[in-house]
Amino acid sequence: MQRLSLNQSLQQKLSPQQIQFIKLLQVPTAELENRIEEELELNPVLEEGSESEQEEEDEIKNDETPERDPEEGQTESSTEDIDIKDYLRDDDYNSYKTHVDNDGDDDDDREMPVPMGTSLHETLMTQLGFIGMSEREQIIGKQLIGSIEGDGYIRREMESIVNDLAFSQSVDTNLEEVEGLLKRIQSFDPAGIAARNLQECLLLQLDRMDDGQDVDVIVAKRILQECYEEFTKKHYSKILKKLDLDDEDYIKDAIELIVRLNPKPGGELNTGMAKNQYVIPDFILSNNNGKLELALNSRNAPELRISRSYTDMFKAYDKSDKSDKKLKEAVSFVKQKLDAAKWFIDAIRQRQHTLLRTMRAILDFQYDYFLEGDETKLRPMILKDIAQMINMDISTVSRVASSKTIQTDFGVFPLKYFFSEGIATDSGEEVSSREVKQIIKDLIESEDKNKPFSDDKLEDLLNEKGYNIARRTVAKYREQLNIPVARLRKEMR
Repeated sequence: MQRLSLNQSLQQKLSPQQIQFIKLLQVPTAELENRIEEELELNPVLEEGSESEQEEEDEIKNDETPERDPEEGQTESSTEDIDIKDYLRDDDYNSYKTHVDNDGDDDDDREMPVPMGTSLHETLMTQLGFIGMSEREQIIGKQLIGSIEGDGYIRREMESIVNDLAFSQSVDTNLEEVEGLLKRIQSFDPAGIAARNLQECLLLQLDRMDDGQDVDVIVAKRILQECYEEFTKKHYSKILKKLDLDDEDYIKDAIELIVRLNPKPGGELNTGMAKNQYVIPDFILSNNNGKLELALNSRNAPELRISRSYTDMFKAYDKSDKSDKKLKEAVSFVKQKLDAAKWFIDAIRQRQHTLLRTMRAILDFQYDYFLEGDETKLRPMILKDIAQMINMDISTVSRVASSKTIQTDFGVFPLKYFFSEGIATDSGEEVSSREVKQIIKDLIESEDKNKPFSDDKLEDLLNEKGYNIARRTVAKYREQLNIPVARLRKEMR
């Protein structure tokens, strides 16, 4: 049975201005220029330029145009929906500048150079053309090269490549023919290219070194062929037993040779044509004789203003017959664009204010760290701490911290680097988890590589230093530092 009912509910929705501000807030400085350019293209009322430039333009116009009484021709508007008085002259939005403490350099606005080079696929295609192949073999060879990924491996199954050739190239081939051509491509430079797995990649590189007389190369090939699983787990005693050897010295040099091989043969060439990635910091922090000075990087935020040329349209409309439908539509369109331009400039201003306010709070909270850059002086800090300091929502702080960076005298860091959980000490104080990670890193770097510390041993050492930390937390921090387990850190004498 269907019923009609009336329910009253309270909902909170973001206004278009709030949505625009949120989107601008999470945009890093490197992308802000593109966002502003998009807005300039969409909104003819918004333009680049400083107030001084606008004043010079006005002086030129005033020299060419007779002076008028600013009150002349002003009549009351009889329209209900367009009040043009607010748009005839609005000095608050006529000019806009990015308010920061640092001075920009025009040279900084130049486009970064793009390095030129040759891609991996282009290099391989060139080598393919140097060997004598039939047209059919050329098609298969190009299909194989096209299947090589950026790191130099072919991970697509050979059976799938046979099917690809049949359906896309109309070439009827078989597994034996494709693998035969793959062997020829694997002889190309760089060594190890077109391997199907790491084991094959390393063996291909060793094949280039094998002259039948180098003992280390021969032993290295045997290790990879007969004891690959044991090698990846560093079970050296099992390797000795499997190869029927009784002294680690027999395999030490061979293992060192394997470790020096390139696990990603396509890595160097693959980035040849790629544009370098430049980190543009959102904040710049300098230490001036013990005084920390913070500035917001404004290189990609050009000066914005609302064009005064549209004032003439409003003046003409104010003195014209309000019944002119086309003119009224034009004025209504310009009014919408003016509102949009004001909203955008407001959002940019609010973005800068929020960024500086958030960064200053982080600076105050981690002041001792920013003075010297000593990680042990980082205090435990979470998003809630900063949100309470600046009286803003945690989500706002999160948007600032997730995509912004700061340039300091000791490096460029993402803001989220300074946020960390706390670890209790025997004295009852809380220290940053980053401090604990640094201690774990130092302990592992100083350990005996023949008998590396287990996670249990690291836990004991940290507890001795006064840090109350569990073994599972030690394992978590070690993994976050990309440090392998003790067994994989073991080195041969």
